Amino acid sequence: MDIRLHAEELERQVLSSRACLSSSSRGRLKAEEECSVRTAFQRDRDRIIHSKSYRRLKHKTQVFIIPEGDHYRTRLTHTMEVAQIARTVARALRLNEDLAEAIALGHDLGHTPFGHAGETALNEVFKPGFKHNEQSLRVVDHLEGGRGLNLTWEVRDGILHHTGPVQPATLEGQIVKIADRVAYINHDIDDAIRGGVITAEQIPADCIAVLGKEHRERINAMVMDLIYNNRSEVPAIGMSPVIQEATDKLRNFMFENVYIGSEAKTEESKACHVVQHLYKYFVKNQDTLPAEYLSRTGPENTDRVVCDYIAGMTDNFAIRIYQRYFLPLPWTVRP
Repeated sequence: MDIRLHAEELERQVLSSRACLSSSSRGRLKAEEECSVRTAFQRDRDRIIHSKSYRRLKHKTQVFIIPEGDHYRTRLTHTMEVAQIARTVARALRLNEDLAEAIALGHDLGHTPFGHAGETALNEVFKPGFKHNEQSLRVVDHLEGGRGLNLTWEVRDGILHHTGPVQPATLEGQIVKIADRVAYINHDIDDAIRGGVITAEQIPADCIAVLGKEHRERINAMVMDLIYNNRSEVPAIGMSPVIQEATDKLRNFMFENVYIGSEAKTEESKACHVVQHLYKYFVKNQDTLPAEYLSRTGPENTDRVVCDYIAGMTDNFAIRIYQRYFLPLPWTVRP
């Protein structure tokens, strides 16, 4: 028996009957030979980690646009925190940890530069509309490496539905959907306090009473609740009513005090300006697109290609390209 078959047999023996087994995957968009060592979901995780889209996340905004400091979260560190929480919960519930991790690592691959500000900006100018979860699926299906990563159906489903009204089909995907919220609520509070946008004393007292005063206490309360509230044969992953209410109130607090109209968001109008002007410029001047994108343009899809190009940019790269085309450049007289 090769290593992969042994790993699949271990899944059948160890994992819960509710788990999504690697051997039971619905398969990939294109059939391919199985690895002799790794399960299908392990392969998906590895493909995501080795992708350029994943590496670019380290230079993309989480909440604070180009912060001055080494300890603020980026889209990559957010992704890693989501993966850690998802793995912990999946392991405790005897669900498929590899599947949960792969979904978590891939869920934000399609995020724009400048975080949700960039997403909003593209959505306003790209006529079909833009959502980062749909773009993440587009990245793994088509864009990465020019042909996509050919991931399994379960990972693709989890990536697409990690946000929005539709629940992921697997319990592992549902864990990631909640882990994403647990991660960003708590680490955004941490960053907002560090940046002086809010103080710890402003956090609602009733939330502190339920979830805890410290960052680690709040995450622990949410994660432990996710584990103990879902140990039985529940049809879907969810928090207990008490923890869910406190979590929702904490999220509302962040929208009111950080995400909308706070000092931390003052640069967003500039970010939107950069994204939208780049989009309009490249639509009118498609010949200036990089060769790999120019080769995909045509009479009916130039807008789509330009959207893909800009969505893949990092914050600093978008600013450099904007400076190249919209700001006067210095020149020197030859001696």
